[in-house]
Amino acid sequence: MSASLLARGVAVSFGARTVLHDVGFLVAPGSRIGVIGPNGVGKSTLLRVLAGEVVPDAGTVTLSPPTATVGYLPQETDRRPDESLAGLLARRTGVAAAQHELDRTAEALGREEPGSDVAYGDALDRYLGLGGPDFEARAAAVCADLGLPAHLLDLGTEALSGGQLARASLAGILLSRYDVFLLDEPTNDLDFDGLDRLESFLGQLKGGLVVVSHDRAFLERTVTSVLEIDEFSHDATEYRGGWQAYLEARSTARRHAEEAYDLYATTKESLEDRARRQRQWAANASFQARKQATDNDKNARGFKVNRTEKQAAKVRQTERLLERLGEVDEPREAWRLNLSIGSAPRSGDVVARLSGAVVERGTFRLGPIDLEVGWAERLAIVGPNGSGKTTLLQSLLGRLPLSEGSQWLGPGVVLGELDQARRVFRADRPLLDVFREQTTLSPTDARKLLAKFRLGAGQVHERAARLSPGERTRAELALLMANEVNCLVLDEPTNHLDLPAIEQLEQALETYAGTLLLVSHDRRLLDAVRVTRTLTLPG
Repeated sequence: MSASLLARGVAVSFGARTVLHDVGFLVAPGSRIGVIGPNGVGKSTLLRVLAGEVVPDAGTVTLSPPTATVGYLPQETDRRPDESLAGLLARRTGVAAAQHELDRTAEALGREEPGSDVAYGDALDRYLGLGGPDFEARAAAVCADLGLPAHLLDLGTEALSGGQLARASLAGILLSRYDVFLLDEPTNDLDFDGLDRLESFLGQLKGGLVVVSHDRAFLERTVTSVLEIDEFSHDATEYRGGWQAYLEARSTARRHAEEAYDLYATTKESLEDRARRQRQWAANASFQARKQATDNDKNARGFKVNRTEKQAAKVRQTERLLERLGEVDEPREAWRLNLSIGSAPRSGDVVARLSGAVVERGTFRLGPIDLEVGWAERLAIVGPNGSGKTTLLQSLLGRLPLSEGSQWLGPGVVLGELDQARRVFRADRPLLDVFREQTTLSPTDARKLLAKFRLGAGQVHERAARLSPGERTRAELALLMANEVNCLVLDEPTNHLDLPAIEQLEQALETYAGTLLLVSHDRRLLDAVRVTRTLTLPG
């Protein structure tokens, strides 16, 4: 079905905090809109408004035709107790809800309730449009193609590994037949093959797409326009022409804004200076005229009065010029992370070693592996999801028991970690308490440092487990700044980070002098970060 989604004047506030203000744009058939902006600016909220999950305080969202289907896939796959993988896929593709509605209307039709024939027809159309009749067969085929065996479809999602859950999330997208897709960070945790599949699928869509992403390579390959939400005004500006066109337009707009403000500030300063001088001249002329008021020479008195009036007229003229000078706001500087990684004294020449190491976890087996990491080496570990990248890291650090072989961690190694699951900040206690347990900072210093990472009063007393994925990631980066380390272990560090923070992370890694162990599928990050060796694990 050819469908469009129109947002007009959308505004959302949470208490006294404005999240979105007067946001409007059109999602037409074939649209590929990438939504960007700093973490916490309201990107996910906007998707939820478009999906009908959040009612805006002002404005409207209109779907045409009203019977079209809109699919919202959030950035974190929500596992539900006792839900199988097949159930998860049916729910995320909308098939489960459509089946429930079809069954409900069929029962109403059987009872011959008024209007039940129309309701049943609409429910049937929706079920057919979402691909309900052949869903089970398609799900089995797609999952098998993604490396998810058929027996997993009946398995509870809590039993899935991180890699399997990432592939399940991708399967949910590939199986969907919505008229309008709303995707929130769909590239998180995908490997290179998954990214290729996702980009190919989205490139063939006939319907509209609105996607929130900070993956620069993905945006460059996928979107045809960029919707940027401003962190200060909370409105949105759409830049047409794709990612590169957006970068150029943003740079040009920034330069023009700076030039306009410089001209305004210079002109205003000049006029104010002129007005001050003219007021002084007028005051002096008036004083002289009063001082010599007893002069009997009428011509001289007239000349002095006339000169005073002329000076006053010049002052009024300059003041009118100031009044007519349209005010130009100074361009506001966006938040910058200014990340630096604390450096501990160097470790020994050998940081870590695996010798004939084998790890077995259920049916998964990794190894045997011989690996030695030297001081200041910068090792990138890449490979498909499920190949064992995280397992290799944890084994190298001595976190997982080996079935065979040996592991050794050098003396003097001080680890700084950013794990893929962000486990440190999943505790059901206040963020500030969890953060201080990992540092030697006082409460005041800890709050100051967290504030630099945009974790202020609204977050520090919040339970860590309730923070957003982006907030948990920034909290872990704050730990790297608070603690001195000499071996940095980063597992998918750009997941849930916004573009400014990713760029700052890249700069911090460039100047970091210690040992680096990096797992990532962020193609731009891998291009930007200097590595000395790349280890590729087979699928």
